[in-house]
Order: sequence, then C-alpha cells, then structure tokens
Amino acid sequence: MVAKGDFTVTVSKKEVVAAVLPLQEHWLPQSNLDLLLPAIDVGVFFCYKKPAAAADNINKSFGFGSMVDVLKKAMAEALVSYYALAGEVVYNDVGEPELLCNNRGVDFVEAYANVELKDLNLYNPDDTIEGKLVAKKKKNGVLSVQATELKCGGIVVACTFDHRIADAYSTDMFLVSWAEIAQSKPISVMPSFRRSMLNPRRPLCIDHEFDNMYVPISTLPPPPPPPHNNPQEANCNKLVSRIYYIKSEQLNELQLLATTGSNGRRTKLESFSAFLWKMVARSANDGMMITKMGIVVDGRTRLSISSNKGDHNNNNVNKSISCMAMGSYFGNVLSIPFGGQNVKELVEKPLSWVATQVHNFLENAVTKDHFLGLIDWVEAHKPDPALAKIYCTPSSDGPAFVVSSGQRFPVSKVDFGWGKPAFGSYHFPWGGDAGYVMPMPSPAGNGDWVVYMHLSEKQVDLIETQASNVFKPMAFDYLISGI
Repeated sequence: MVAKGDFTVTVSKKEVVAAVLPLQEHWLPQSNLDLLLPAIDVGVFFCYKKPAAAADNINKSFGFGSMVDVLKKAMAEALVSYYALAGEVVYNDVGEPELLCNNRGVDFVEAYANVELKDLNLYNPDDTIEGKLVAKKKKNGVLSVQATELKCGGIVVACTFDHRIADAYSTDMFLVSWAEIAQSKPISVMPSFRRSMLNPRRPLCIDHEFDNMYVPISTLPPPPPPPHNNPQEANCNKLVSRIYYIKSEQLNELQLLATTGSNGRRTKLESFSAFLWKMVARSANDGMMITKMGIVVDGRTRLSISSNKGDHNNNNVNKSISCMAMGSYFGNVLSIPFGGQNVKELVEKPLSWVATQVHNFLENAVTKDHFLGLIDWVEAHKPDPALAKIYCTPSSDGPAFVVSSGQRFPVSKVDFGWGKPAFGSYHFPWGGDAGYVMPMPSPAGNGDWVVYMHLSEKQVDLIETQASNVFKPMAFDYLISGI
C-alpha cells in the first residue's frame, strides 16, 4: 500500500485547448471590483471513483483516455462562451491588468499518480494536492487544468484560475457549464461579461468608510524584515492547509448557541464564523490584543435590487433583466468587510455575543449602496491599485483570517458523464499572512459541511485539540459512508 502522501505523479502529456470556434481578438477591461484582487491563483479539484460498468456496457468506454477526450472536447466548446478563460492577462499603460481575449487557450496536463483514491490524504492537501494534482498556471494565463489518472482507475480533475478574472461564483458557473456540455446538455447559464453593469456613478459618491476596509497599495509600509524566530516558533506561524468535515448536527448546535432571544436568529455562516473567531483568538500569542476576521460578501443579489420602490411596469422589466444579468455576470463582485475585537473578549464572551459582532460588521456590507460605494471608491483612487486591509495585516499585529462561504459550490453538478464526484474542494494556499477558510456543502448532500482551512500550524493544532468534536479530519471512510 502507498503511504498517504508518498506517491509520485508522472506527467504524460501537455497541450493547449483553445475554443473550437475562432474568436475575434479584443480587449476586455477589468471592472473596479476586479482591480481589488491581487495577482493570486485559486485551485479547485474533484475526485471521481472508477466508473462502474453498466449493464449496457456504455461505461466500459470510460477509460482514462476516453475521459480526457470528453474533458478536452467539452472544454473547447465551453471556451466559446467562456472566452475570457482562454485569454491572457496583460497590463495597460497605467499598470492596470486587462484581459486580452485572443483564444490563446487553456493549458491542459495529463498525468498518472501511483496511488488509489482511498489512500489520498484529503485531510492534508499540502501533502497530496499542492504541487502534485493541481497544475501550476502559466504567468499570464487565466486557467490551467490537470487530469490525473489514479492507480484504482479513478480520476482527479483540477483547475487553477486567476482570481483577478473570476471569483468563486464565476468559477462555479464555468464548472457546471463544462460538465453540462460534456453530457451534451445545453448550458443552463450563459455568462455575461458586461463590465458596464459595474460602472461607477457620475458624479462619484465617495464614502470614506471604505478607507477602513481597503487601502491603496502605494500607502502601505515596506514589508518588515523576516523575524529572527527560532525554528520551532517559525513553524508554528507557518500557514498550512487542512480539510475537515462538520456534521449537520454540530452546525445546528452552533447556530443554537449563537442565537439568543434578544439578538435574533443567526445564520449558520455567522454562527460558524463566530465559533472559529473564538478559536483563533485562543491561539493568539501573549501581548496580542486584537484579532480580525473578514467575511467575503457576493454583491450580485445586492446589485440586482432596485433602489426605487415606486418602479412602474417598464422599470420592473428592467429590474428583472438586471437581476438575470447580474446572476450570469462573470468576474469579481466581492467585498470583504471585517471586524477587529479584543482577544480577551472573544475568548471569554459567549458565542452569541461574538455572533452579534459578526452580524454587525456584515450588516452594512450586504446592501446595494455598499457595492456602488465601493465601485466609486476604487474609481477615485485610480490608477493606484488597492487591496482589502485585512489581507495586509502583519502577523505581528495579531491573527487575522477571512471566511468565504462556498455553500453554492456545485460539487454534485460537476458530473462529466461518469458519475458525480466522490469529493471536491477549493484549494487556496494564497501565501499571505492572513488565513483563509471556506466552508462548502458535503458531496453527500446531507447538510454536512466540508471546510477548507488555511491557517497557522499553531491555530490548526489548537482547533484540533479544543474543537475536535466539531472539526473532523476529512477521511475517505466518511466519503464512503455518506455517498
């Protein structure tokens, strides 16, 4: 038997998959909300069991070669509609990234791993996924794909996206379309690249509250020199990736503890985030007074809301069109509000109090005016690029992390014709000092969550020690029992 992380991956083929139809070369500018994202890549991967032979023998054709052919053929068709993913990121005269839609294509890697699916250490993606099953994206490319055949006949399909071009909503939209085309189904959502939907207002309406959330990069101090820590302390502060599952019963219990009669019912995301905030606060080093947590908010539904309550029939039609357009918008429509709280209070106060703090800093960010104001704020600071402040928090200031809800993650819909994934997850070891956590639905569809966590080793150790009843290390046995 191959040890959990002790396996090799052999690349057998590399090629570029372009759109099946020729495209007219053109430039696609980045929206103001795209410009808030640094040049970082996001990975996502899906694990499939060996297709079972059906009585009609149809599935017998699903060897690795035929599965790869299906993936590449469907990709070439999908890129006709998702042409942005086949382009290149280049910089304009003022240093802003833009997308050259030239049908350069998507880098597609075929590989073989001498490990069985049941032996993949999904709990520790640093050991088994990073650098092995998720391909590195070329510098100016937008998307790369790796299909890896497993020893057992299963397959891992992994993608790496440029976050400046696509947020998780956009990525999910593409993945579902790709799978639909592979099964000869029509695309359920046609992507929209209408950047005009995120144009700033004229005149601009600047809210200086955004100065507390975002910061022009030119105003940031130079990074501090590496700390002269001993090796043990340096390892404790090193960020690591882990994947857990949380049973639905535990989520319900957290929500119950986070809700009191006076504060109203808290969502599962608010309750989960509050619980995690308390855990991270407990891991703070002596002398650290504040810990910060941000939550990613998607603005599509907020920007679809009409500001005029007295709309006439024509305006109602326009509102409906706007709602549909934002629902299919491909790009980044994100904001990252955050809160900073005293470590001692977070540790000692009840979960319901912490959940109220989460609710309060989210409250003002889930509105149309918030996103319109953010678009205007970016416009006022152009061409100076800006960044969410929570990503710029030095680790010496106290722990900071971001929670991004992946509850729309369509793991069960990414079926290319040989069955639903046994497992799927995002993979985002982004390299900064702030941590990153994404809860997603379990492939079992039973209300459980899969949680990708990129935190410091010290924080992970404390969570596994003090919250082992909530966070269970991802294991193949759990996947088998839930499917």
